[in-house]
Amino acid sequence: MTKILLTGGCGFIGSNLGPLLIDQGFEVTILDNFSKGDISYLPKHDQFEIIEADIGDEEAVYNAAKGKDAVIHLAALGSVVESVVNPNDNFISNAEGTFKVLNAARRAGIKRCVFASTGGAIMGNTPPPVNETSLPKPISPYGASKLAGEGYCSAFSHAYDMNITALRFANVIGPISAHKKGAITVFIRALMNNKPITIFGDGKATRDFLFVKDLCKGIVSALIKNKPGFNVYHLASGEEVSVKQLAKTLCEVAEKPDHEIRFESKRKGEVERNFADYKKAKEELGFLPSFTLDEALKITWNWFLEHEGPES
Repeated sequence: MTKILLTGGCGFIGSNLGPLLIDQGFEVTILDNFSKGDISYLPKHDQFEIIEADIGDEEAVYNAAKGKDAVIHLAALGSVVESVVNPNDNFISNAEGTFKVLNAARRAGIKRCVFASTGGAIMGNTPPPVNETSLPKPISPYGASKLAGEGYCSAFSHAYDMNITALRFANVIGPISAHKKGAITVFIRALMNNKPITIFGDGKATRDFLFVKDLCKGIVSALIKNKPGFNVYHLASGEEVSVKQLAKTLCEVAEKPDHEIRFESKRKGEVERNFADYKKAKEELGFLPSFTLDEALKITWNWFLEHEGPES
């Protein structure tokens, strides 16, 4: 049985990924500081060893990594807006934190790592569709921190003969995301509480949205394939969707097609257009999204209705 250390395993993606890893026959140890995640997010949490620690504590990561066969590194501060407000914390968590996870893995003799990068923030306003040969041009501290993480992944792979795969995630949709601060969560809460949906900018900015189950299958595939050396892949839908279109689709899903949408000034650090070509991931990892945007939004909407409900 392959033993996995999963950092950030009690967050949105981790709590969806962990059970899939268990189902695939992996033994999973989760390391999480619970600043964003919670054990309650994790279905059947008794199937995991859970360690409360911060990735900034390299000795704690090293002790958790000893005896493991691979590391999946998800733990990060993931908000573009918050990174603009507080770039220092973002750097410490994402750039320094990634270095410490990689160094702990090296010290523990682990040769297989999967790193959660980002497909939008790391590319900035590079003309889409982006792919693995596109030049990253981050315009936010968050994007820069993920690019720094990829740099260390490349360096550790070459310097210490480690197989490290960096996965550039699209904007992820799905259950167990109530604690996230992204557009989808904000839009859903506005709909649930009969408040206007607020869009920053004119709504023409575009994103690439991917259902969390499709993303998790891609992560597991990257882990199993264990491509030699350092490799980068975009995990995306390949579809360009405007923020305004996203809001209108959610209104339809919620059966509130005439719900009010307001527009406010654009925020710093946010990309204008982004979507990715996932051809390389399809060819080398067998990655192929199976959920449409409508399906992903319906599942997410129904999860919010079941688990959160309107404000009292």
